[in-house]
Amino acid sequence: MAEYEFINGKRVFAFRSKEQLLKYLNDKTGILVALNAEKLNKSNPDLDKIINANIGYPDGIGAVWALRRKGLKSTKIAGAEFWLDIIRHYVDSRSFYFIGSTDDVINQTIKKLRTDFPSIRIAGYRNGFLKEGDEQLLIQDFIASQPDVIFVAMGSPKQEFLMADFLAQYPALYMGLGGSFDVYSGLKKRAPKIFINLGLEWFYRLLKEPTRFSRQTNLLKFLFRIIFDKL
Repeated sequence: MAEYEFINGKRVFAFRSKEQLLKYLNDKTGILVALNAEKLNKSNPDLDKIINANIGYPDGIGAVWALRRKGLKSTKIAGAEFWLDIIRHYVDSRSFYFIGSTDDVINQTIKKLRTDFPSIRIAGYRNGFLKEGDEQLLIQDFIASQPDVIFVAMGSPKQEFLMADFLAQYPALYMGLGGSFDVYSGLKKRAPKIFINLGLEWFYRLLKEPTRFSRQTNLLKFLFRIIFDKL
């Protein structure tokens, strides 16, 4: 059983490695929720309920700091990479469904996946722009195609609310991916490895997109709360 702590009312699992998380997922259905300083610093009772009923993992350095402050050893597990670890680990034993981004990006993503993982079983895929009635059509398609793992790349908290609706009607392992399809397909680039390894991916994003400044100040606010034990 993985250790966890509640941080600002949200359950965060303290995984020491990607391998530990993969092992933990072996027999699980539910939703993988990426938790970073921005998400942990906010209060959204509906989202918190979803997080606490599922698998919140430390996707940002702020979540790792908070867990360590609580006495738990943990490592950052970047969702932008971990979804590919899931595919790599289960490619010969499970099937996958992909939802998110534009038609062009999802088509490029599926094309690249089939090149990178020739044996992958893709149960279905579509863009992330759902119209009225599309959610129920997707659930019907899940029931027909029986995917084991469903990736939803729409941004938070929209993707978490959608996955919770899906899970209530079709049990599977779900994971929210934000803009990961854009990165994987080549539309956007992640931070260089040196920034990632130093826990400064947030700073690289700020340099590339100064408009994110108000969002990134959440990390500083969160750090203040960690230091003064306000979580």
